[in-house]
Amino acid sequence: MLSTFFSRSAVEVAGELIGASLLVAGVGGIIVETEAYQPDDPASHAFRGPTPRNQAMFGPPGHAYVYRSYGIHWCLNFVCLPGSAMLIRALEPRHGLDTMRARRGVEPVRLLCSGPGRLTQALGIDLSFNALPLDRAPFDLTVPGEKAKTVSGPRIGITRAMELPWRFGLAGSAFASKRF
Repeated sequence: MLSTFFSRSAVEVAGELIGASLLVAGVGGIIVETEAYQPDDPASHAFRGPTPRNQAMFGPPGHAYVYRSYGIHWCLNFVCLPGSAMLIRALEPRHGLDTMRARRGVEPVRLLCSGPGRLTQALGIDLSFNALPLDRAPFDLTVPGEKAKTVSGPRIGITRAMELPWRFGLAGSAFASKRF
């Protein structure tokens, strides 16, 4: 059951979700990059407590938290313990490539889901997905049976607590948003 899997530290879950299969309405691939955010983390949206924007982060584990970044891109997060979540930064596209290409307006597979904004555009994710459970349609999330070989390093694209090594990736993947 996914709610049990997500009822843990976002840091632990973020590392273990590398290699998982994520499809949204049949479109998606393999999770190759994540970032964790904890409740006491100054870079987390939950740091100052619940607001209408971050309410999903304080809801049940195993649900989506979707927000707009810089007023431009949607970002997809998976809620873990209350006030914590992990950002899905990149996928290796495997299913629905033509749909992703049409949504993104680009041809190279490498550019379809390598970054949180690209990923949500390719998967067709917007605010209507916020707070939806990950264990039913439109989501199809399959946790890997065995742990993938991962790497970790500092998070990117933030200005606080950047040094925390809470960014995780699939070792050797060409689909991460930035090299480790």
